Amino acid sequence: MSDLLERLRERGWRMTAQRRVVAQVLDGDHVHLTADEVHALAAERLPEISRATVYNTLGELVSLGEVLEVSTEGRAKRYDPNAHHPHQHLVCSDCGTIRDVHPTGNPLADLPAEERFGFTVSEVEVTYRGLCPSCG
Repeated sequence: MSDLLERLRERGWRMTAQRRVVAQVLDGDHVHLTADEVHALAAERLPEISRATVYNTLGELVSLGEVLEVSTEGRAKRYDPNAHHPHQHLVCSDCGTIRDVHPTGNPLADLPAEERFGFTVSEVEVTYRGLCPSCG
């Protein structure tokens, strides 16, 4: 499960009612919501929250490195609170569902030196694509 709320408290992030509800909506395992989905769920808890506040809060959380912005081809950006635990993503090519996955091995070590073209590689991003059980 995500520890987003705890991390934000430890950072001393000013926790207004609006920010808290956005963080609560995002906090959880395998949460990859669009900004509109975050707004809809936040509005269930705090009806007066504006779409602009949700977008601004998401932008701030991404800037802080507390939430990852996940882009998939042709779809709305999604927000992943699992920013501090190394993982990759499994994406349904049909409905766009995203799940965190933790493959074994070291993808950084899998790139042979001759394929690095002199780069000092510091990060690897792998996305697995396929059909989820609902779409398959």
